[in-house]
Amino acid sequence: MPDRGRVEVGPVTTDAEVERLLPLMRGYCDFYRVRPSDASLLAMARALMADPAREGVQLIARDGAEDLGFATLFWSWETTSAGRIGVMNDLFVTPASRGRGVGSALISACLVRCRDHGAIRMVWQTAVDNLAAQAVYDHVGATRESWVDYWLDTGLAQP
Repeated sequence: MPDRGRVEVGPVTTDAEVERLLPLMRGYCDFYRVRPSDASLLAMARALMADPAREGVQLIARDGAEDLGFATLFWSWETTSAGRIGVMNDLFVTPASRGRGVGSALISACLVRCRDHGAIRMVWQTAVDNLAAQAVYDHVGATRESWVDYWLDTGLAQP
């Protein structure tokens, strides 16, 4: 088997890294067939970078200069466990990088961040038909839930 390099995961901490993150965020949005503006995606990434202790953090996976994927972790609370949680809102691995352990490496890095932040649990969701992602989540030992999601539009325009 050919050497596929080393997956390194780290937080997005500079504007140059935010710019590198944009194509990955766009790939994630394309996968889910949504089209937020680049300006809105960049604004969100910069808000997280500006206040990682209160807002959350974005992590990027790399093999040298090649960007392989990213994860977004937001901080929240959960009344039913009376504790702080990390919400892994996004997990994306480029199609060419799948099967290399990138998703598992990003999940592991998010879990470390949760522990460091005092979160008692990390939660996330995926589309019911995203079987490839579900296989990764099962592989890392995650517990599957059976909640039904709802949402309401607030009527505010996206910036």
